[in-house]
Amino acid sequence: MLALSHKSLLEGQKNLLAFSAGVDSSALFFLLIEHHISFNIAIVDYGLRAQSQKEVAYAKSLAKQYHIKCYTAEAPIYKSHFEQQARTFRYQFFEEIIREHGYDTLLTAHQLNDQLEWLLMRLSKGAGLSEMIGLEPISQREGYTLVRPLLSHSKEALLSYLKKNSYPYFVDESNNSDTYERNRFRKHFSDPFITQYAEGVARSFDYLHQDKAALEERFETLYTHKALRVIKLHTPSAKAKAADLTLKELGYLLSAAQRNEIAKAQSLVIGGTWAVEQQETHLYIAPYLTISMPKAFKEQCRIAKIPTKIRPYLYAKKIDIQALKF
Repeated sequence: MLALSHKSLLEGQKNLLAFSAGVDSSALFFLLIEHHISFNIAIVDYGLRAQSQKEVAYAKSLAKQYHIKCYTAEAPIYKSHFEQQARTFRYQFFEEIIREHGYDTLLTAHQLNDQLEWLLMRLSKGAGLSEMIGLEPISQREGYTLVRPLLSHSKEALLSYLKKNSYPYFVDESNNSDTYERNRFRKHFSDPFITQYAEGVARSFDYLHQDKAALEERFETLYTHKALRVIKLHTPSAKAKAADLTLKELGYLLSAAQRNEIAKAQSLVIGGTWAVEQQETHLYIAPYLTISMPKAFKEQCRIAKIPTKIRPYLYAKKIDIQALKF
């Protein structure tokens, strides 16, 4: 049996598994069963392949067999930026289930190949350590914990586990297409490399995660509410890194030029959608809105030293200003 990372964290929790019926999520499914971890599953049908309906049907039958719940959703047909829009839809679906049914954790089946694939993609575009080590074993999200128990296992090891135990799984043929950049990196770089050096790559990622954790001690998140973040900067040079990681968590990836701009400016709007403002040692990040606000509200914000570009989001979401006094 393969090792299941963070087993003690999952025991006694209400766990939701992001399921696709592919190799990775199928391996995680059966590992959870073997380790007697309670969980339910959620699967999205993107409607792009005839096989996807069979995958959803299989997920439902598997859930029935093991007496667990299976949540399903059908995504819209996206004509452009498929990967980004599919990811947004997927996580909105998962988080809606988490809110409605009170789940503690969301489990995803990202594995070692995915880690290397992400690192190489970011390396090709210009990135620092925190950007390249993008898949954390455990991440705190608003209202739940995101856990990736398979990050130390290669795809080959997961496939071997499934075959050895005669566990069924589906193969998504679209993963072999060079249409998507991620597939090209996987096919030509990350998968061949890990086939040769899986053990060394796994050890290297352990060291890199430790280095990343030490780097991120230079700042801490003080306040989180919906898409608002207030971050304490322990050193001025941490601003760009803090903004980069925070916006990544919120679903926005900064370019190198935007990171440089944040490092220099006290107040700016990124991509027309995110306000990033520094007030002394505090960094504020929120969706950028342009709405009218009562004079009394603006005066309260001024007294509380809330940056101007952040105020409209506070007003729109009825966030208590008193909670932002640090």
